[in-house]
Amino acid sequence: MTDLEMAREIALLVQAAGGHAYFVGGYVRDLLLGRKNKDIDIEVHGITPEALTGILSTLGEMTAFGESFGIFGLRHSSLDIAMPRSERAVGPRHRDFVCTMDPFIGTYQAALRRDFTINALMQDILSGEIIDHFGGVEDLHRGLIRHMDDLRFAEDPLRVLRGAQFASRFEFTLVPETVEVCRRMDLSALAPERVFGELEKALMKAPRPSRFFAELRRMDQLNLWFPEVQALIDVPQPARYHPEGDVWNHTMMVLDEAAALRDRAEYPLGLMFSALCHDLGKVSTTAIEEDGQLHAFGHDKAGVPIAEAFLSRISHEKRLIRYVKNLVELHMLPNMLAAQHAGEKACCRLFDRALSPADLLLLSRADALGSGVSPETYSLTEETLKEHYAVFRARIAAPSVTGSDLINAGFQPGTAFHEALEYAHKLQLAGVDRKNALAQTVAFLRKRAEASSGRIP
Repeated sequence: MTDLEMAREIALLVQAAGGHAYFVGGYVRDLLLGRKNKDIDIEVHGITPEALTGILSTLGEMTAFGESFGIFGLRHSSLDIAMPRSERAVGPRHRDFVCTMDPFIGTYQAALRRDFTINALMQDILSGEIIDHFGGVEDLHRGLIRHMDDLRFAEDPLRVLRGAQFASRFEFTLVPETVEVCRRMDLSALAPERVFGELEKALMKAPRPSRFFAELRRMDQLNLWFPEVQALIDVPQPARYHPEGDVWNHTMMVLDEAAALRDRAEYPLGLMFSALCHDLGKVSTTAIEEDGQLHAFGHDKAGVPIAEAFLSRISHEKRLIRYVKNLVELHMLPNMLAAQHAGEKACCRLFDRALSPADLLLLSRADALGSGVSPETYSLTEETLKEHYAVFRARIAAPSVTGSDLINAGFQPGTAFHEALEYAHKLQLAGVDRKNALAQTVAFLRKRAEASSGRIP
C-alpha cells in the first residue's frame, strides 16, 4: 500500500469514527505548485487521541515519536500523522514551546499556528477540498511569502531563515510586513544545526540560492550567523575582470552558477559551500597596489581559515570542512593554468592535490561564468581542462609502484618508504610507466641508503 493509499484508508476510518483527516503544510503547498513532495503530513480532527491510536493500531505497527504532542506514525509508512495543537513559546530556543493537543480546536485555530500563509493550507483527504483560511492560495499564485501573525511568528526565530529559504527554493518574495517582523527578531538562541539545516535546503534545493542571502540582507539578518558573507558587500574588484561589481555580487552569481552544476558534482553540498566560500579571503587581501590597480593577491590561501571558521560555527562535518578548505585554496588554479597554456605535468599535479578534481573543474566553471564570462567563451578553457583531466585519470588508473614492489626489490620497510612511494607517485603523474618508475624508485632508495649508512641492498 502506498503512502497516499494509506492516507485515504486512515481518513475513511477517521470519518467512520466521526472525525476528519486532512493533508496539511508543505504537502498541500507543493501539490498546488505542481511540485513533488514525498513528505506527507496528515492532521486528524474531531476524534480523541485514544480513538486515533486505536485506528492506527489496526493498520500496522504504530510508532509514537511525539505522543505527548499527538504525533504518530506507522512503521511501514513514512506518513506523519498528528492531532491539531496550539503552541506557546516559553523561552528563546527552538524547542522552548509548550504544546497543547486539542483535536477539537477546529481548522482555523489549527492553521493559525503555522508560519506562513502558504504553509497554512489544508486539504480534505477524502473530498479533495482545499481549506484556506488565510489567503494562502492567492499568495501562492502571486509568489508571495506572508507570515501568519506578528506575535506567534516572532516566537520562533528559525522562521526568519525558513522565510529566506522558501524565497530561494520557490523564487518567491517576502512581503514588506514579513521582512519588517523578521528584521526585529533575535536569532542568537538558534542552534547551529538548525541554521545549517535551512542553509543546506537553500543550497541544495533552490534554483538560485543567492535569493536566500538576498532576503537575509533585506532583513538585516546576515551579521549574526553569516558575517563572513556579509563582509563581501562593497569589497571592490577590478572592473576589467569583474564587470558584475563587488565580491558580494560575484559570489552570489557563482553560487547560482554552481547550483546549475550541483547534480553533476561528486559532493554536491561541498561544491555549493565551496562556491559560497571561495572568495572570502578577498575581504582581507584586496588592496590598491603601486600600479594603481586593485588586486587581491593570496586571497585563495587567506580564505581557507575564514571558510573553516564559518563552517565550524554551523557544522561538525569534518568531511565537508576539509573538502571546502581544499577547493577554496585551489579554486583559481585551473583557469589560471589554462590561461598560461600549462602542460600536462602541471595540470596533473594540480588535480592530484584536489580532493575532487572533477568538482574543482565545476567550481572553476562557476567562478568564470560568475564573472560575466559567457558559456561560449569559456568552452575552450573548459575543453582544455577536461583534456588534461582525462590524462590525469588515465595516469592515476595505470599500474603503480607499491610497497610490495620495493620489498621484492630487497628493501626493508622504513621511513624512506614514504618518500620513495611519493617519488614513485610523481613519476606516475608524469606519465612514466610502472617498469621504469620502479627502476627509478629503486635507484632513489639506493642513493638514500648509501647517503645515510653506506649500505646498499
